[in-house]
Amino acid sequence: MKVKSSTKLSIFDTFKTKDNSLTGEARRQRSIIQILSSKANAAERTRTGISQKIAKGQGNVWKNIYSGIFRDLDEVLLPMGIAEENGRLPLKRGPKALQEKGIPYYHLTRKGVLIALSIKEVENKERLLKDFFSKSDPKEKEFEEILTILSNSSPNFTYSIFQKYVKAFCDDKIKELLPFDFSKLQNLSDESLIIQKEILEAFLKLSKQEKEDAIRFLNEIT
Repeated sequence: MKVKSSTKLSIFDTFKTKDNSLTGEARRQRSIIQILSSKANAAERTRTGISQKIAKGQGNVWKNIYSGIFRDLDEVLLPMGIAEENGRLPLKRGPKALQEKGIPYYHLTRKGVLIALSIKEVENKERLLKDFFSKSDPKEKEFEEILTILSNSSPNFTYSIFQKYVKAFCDDKIKELLPFDFSKLQNLSDESLIIQKEILEAFLKLSKQEKEDAIRFLNEIT
């Protein structure tokens, strides 16, 4: 049985009976976003290029997964404004009309970059975070400095917050991802965030020796 959100974005969908493992659709959408968030060349960002790149990583035949990639792009990522066409590559073969029109390749929108920050497998998050805030509005800018500092000192914690934010959207607990505003999470009862906040507040009140003892203890259990 699948645990599926009512939105079309399925990056957090899991199977109940398989230790909460991600569904094939979730893994596929995450892989597409991962490729589009990277510095892949234009050919690797076409439908065929994306299919070939994912298939290679899976040891699969790209034609077997092409229809799924096509569907995820055309029915989910493009209509939801997560990805958009970035240009077209000329064709040297095939029907003349198609040669003239070219093959589209894609990149992530600003919303897509935000979603990429929530996906564990995505690399170069520091670059993506900078890119995201380079196009932010004044209200969103208030989060930039602290998130940049936290991402350097505590990246796992920082990007786990992005994960909770995007997952809340996928679960229909946040209506819109943009404008970006972490205060949208205030009405959600997230036990892990409450615990992390409690630990941080308590740690700040400890003496130097108590802090060292606490760090030593945490090192022993993690």
